[in-house]
Amino acid sequence: MLLLKLSLRLAFGLVFVGSLLFLPAGTLDWWRAWVYLGAMLLLMLVGSAWFYAYSPGLLEERLGAPVQRAQPLADKIVLLFYFTFYMAWLAFIPLDAFRWHLLEKPGETVSALGLVLYFLGMGLVFLALKENAFAAPVVKHQETRGHKVIDSGVYGVVRHPMYAAFPPIMVGTSLWLQSYAAIAMAALPFGAITVRILLEEAFLRRELPGYEEYMRRVKWRVLPGVW
Repeated sequence: MLLLKLSLRLAFGLVFVGSLLFLPAGTLDWWRAWVYLGAMLLLMLVGSAWFYAYSPGLLEERLGAPVQRAQPLADKIVLLFYFTFYMAWLAFIPLDAFRWHLLEKPGETVSALGLVLYFLGMGLVFLALKENAFAAPVVKHQETRGHKVIDSGVYGVVRHPMYAAFPPIMVGTSLWLQSYAAIAMAALPFGAITVRILLEEAFLRRELPGYEEYMRRVKWRVLPGVW
């Protein structure tokens, strides 16, 4: 059953992202988008295989619904805004790259750097998930799974390493698909994530023993020296 759910989720993710790229572009003749989808598929397959072998409980959790009973109402609302902004940002990229041309497109070297940033961001996501078996897609107290504070690995550097991966992923995607303007557009999903971080920390301080002390030990949320 887990393999079936995983396969369906992978297929849906590729079709979903592909639709948001190719439909606004009005063409399938966009090699950069195909490379991006190929990189996305490769990373998902490698990551899923690792978690299936070594952390199936986390993989099952990650495949859960984006709205759950134990999830606070505020998190449901913020996630709705995030997904809306994310879809708008992703669809904006082909509209700008093929139709609007709001800014001069990045050159080949800068675009290639974007793909590197994307891989680095996804690598950080993997490290965060590898370290934290309680990294559910929704904010909730996982009492039945022995929920506890994780402060090792990347969680010893910043409190939200997975969210810290979002800027390089989105900036990298925008550069690889050649839209400088999309970097500014990414401020919308970034803003929703910022609100979610604050709500999540307030929830964990109330519900998870030891989290407030962890906040004192690990000062920075997503970027050391900044925030």
